[in-house]
Amino acid sequence: MDQVRIGIVGLGNMGSGHARYLSKGEVEGAVLTAVCDGDRQLLERVAGECGEGVAAFDDASAFLSSGLIDGVLICTPHYSHPPLAIEAFRNGLHVLIEKPAGVYTKQVREMNEAAAATDKIFGIMYNQRTNPMYRKLRELIRQGELGEIRRLNWIITDWYRPQHYYNSGGWRATWAKEGGGVLMNQAPHQLDLWQWIAGMMPTRIRAFCSFGKRRDIEVENEVTAYAEYANGATAVFITSTCETPGTNRLEVTGDRGKAVVEEGRLRFWQLDVSEPEFNRTAKESFAAPGKREIPIELEPGDGEQHIGITRDWVRAILTGSPLLAPGEEGIRGLTLANAMLLSTWTDGWAELPLDEDLFYRLLQEKIQASGAVRA
Repeated sequence: MDQVRIGIVGLGNMGSGHARYLSKGEVEGAVLTAVCDGDRQLLERVAGECGEGVAAFDDASAFLSSGLIDGVLICTPHYSHPPLAIEAFRNGLHVLIEKPAGVYTKQVREMNEAAAATDKIFGIMYNQRTNPMYRKLRELIRQGELGEIRRLNWIITDWYRPQHYYNSGGWRATWAKEGGGVLMNQAPHQLDLWQWIAGMMPTRIRAFCSFGKRRDIEVENEVTAYAEYANGATAVFITSTCETPGTNRLEVTGDRGKAVVEEGRLRFWQLDVSEPEFNRTAKESFAAPGKREIPIELEPGDGEQHIGITRDWVRAILTGSPLLAPGEEGIRGLTLANAMLLSTWTDGWAELPLDEDLFYRLLQEKIQASGAVRA
């Protein structure tokens, strides 16, 4: 194979965006050959914009089994990601899904098992993994420059949403249609980066989610979570869609230094001697180890983002190169989101591995009471 025939299912904002750069030939080795959406008017408009030779389908099963595509980019509503991916694998297709991987880990685990049973390339659109700041921070940690991680703090509140945003679609901010709020819609990239950069998952989480805080919605739009790790490290994650001006600050402290990502900049301070060693040898009550800020050089810009993940996926299909964002890893950030909701619903700690059956049962209760169902 020297070219990958790609189809897109779901032509909303994200799907249409992917269709534009693919139809322009901006991904080497890829050609857009088919699009699919249940909205005929939207389907005809996007297919027309893509030019001749792009087939249009309003039925997902017919699209996946058409033989016109080698790989599919899934950009549909959250709940449908796993079932469509599983059907695509059964049709012998490579799969790239938009975030989040799904709404609940039990469903995503089934998708991962289906992927493992094939030899197809499975990716997820975690485009923030292309950002030079986050890539460099991960590298610093992997190389031991910060030492053992002791604390992670992320305040991410710079995606303000007024009521009009939630009123713009009946599926928005409902348990039945979207499956959650800020943790499911805005924060999946940060939840992924949190565990990807740290290189480890917490052992338990205690969270406090506010549902419909200062907004007429069902789902969580403000979250404060505290997590603990096996090595004694802790983390705090704070997010909100009803706060402005917002903040986006990630701080990681290790026993050899500290790194901060904020306002498009990565800063790194390193201790002259590790904190444990200094603690053992200090002879003064108020002494502290010396430190110095080490300049960090980054590639310009914020990475290739969405088109970069698509290029990486196509390259993996054609050459067998490793993926930057394997689809199987989507379950990790989703586990953090599910744990935060479960902790709030049960008013207690959510232990990891997650009680997936309990989460699923409580989610079903929310879905049955959802306004989207009653409507």
